[in-house]
Amino acid sequence: MPIRNRITAMLGVEYPIVQAPMGWIARAQLASAVSNAGGLGIIETSSGRLDEVRAEVKKMRDLTAKPFGLNVALAFVRDPDIVKFVLDQGVKFVTTSAGDPMKIVEPLKKAGLNVFHVVPSLKAALRAIDAGVDGLVVEGGEGGGFKNPREVASMVLLPLICSKIDKPVIAAGGITDGRTMAAAFALGAEGVQMGTRMVSAAESPVHQNWKTAILEAEETSTVFLNRFGPGPALRALRTEKTTKFEKEPPANIMAEFGNALDLYFGGDMEASIALSGQVAGRIDSIKPVKQIIEETVAEFHETVATLGRKYSN
Repeated sequence: MPIRNRITAMLGVEYPIVQAPMGWIARAQLASAVSNAGGLGIIETSSGRLDEVRAEVKKMRDLTAKPFGLNVALAFVRDPDIVKFVLDQGVKFVTTSAGDPMKIVEPLKKAGLNVFHVVPSLKAALRAIDAGVDGLVVEGGEGGGFKNPREVASMVLLPLICSKIDKPVIAAGGITDGRTMAAAFALGAEGVQMGTRMVSAAESPVHQNWKTAILEAEETSTVFLNRFGPGPALRALRTEKTTKFEKEPPANIMAEFGNALDLYFGGDMEASIALSGQVAGRIDSIKPVKQIIEETVAEFHETVATLGRKYSN
């Protein structure tokens, strides 16, 4: 059953489920599966390999006729012509993240694109609204990846921001199924973004060792690193390397991603840092993206209906 709200109308999708723009991972193979299943696939730019990104966008058009989007990770993309690059790709939806959206939002919107900015705090949300965004991706600290060093859980952050703004919100952090999607909607969101759940999907290009580590993870099997800098904080799976970094942070956390591809696609879990959210502790099977989305939507409707029957009398 399709879900109708501001997010699905804006994105032109059946379901307000967005796949997170994970560096190197969020490319055509995974993103097209999400779009074809009725959600919105996103192509990443945080790898900084814009020539490869351009090729992935072209590949997307061969793999799906459905809408898809592009993410601009401002801290990682140094190309001064990034706006022109985005416009050349012909997408209609862009998320911006990891930086100040003030300079990039206006030219994208003038070109007719819908722009959402990823925010970890109310202060960042209000600045993004001032920049003219169409909506927000509100990212709780339990999510994987790069984070605000002062993380706030989705249960607090989401209703706070939704109470202060009237723009549509996509919830990120802790989302893996229909129950968590329903919870996010109860807190004010109109869409959800899945990261770790999509890393573990059948179409995810990462090595099986990473997927297995997610399946074996407990709810306490992630670490929050680099809280005091320099550089960004981040949440990742607990390994020997990250357990050491939790107590003894490296001088430059970003240097640890120099061998990222050996982990991502070579399967060496100690070669780099496996960015993952706490929700890894709830994932126990590898499923095709289509199944993930169909089960999520079905459970969402069931959860909402059950709560209505149980508590509306």
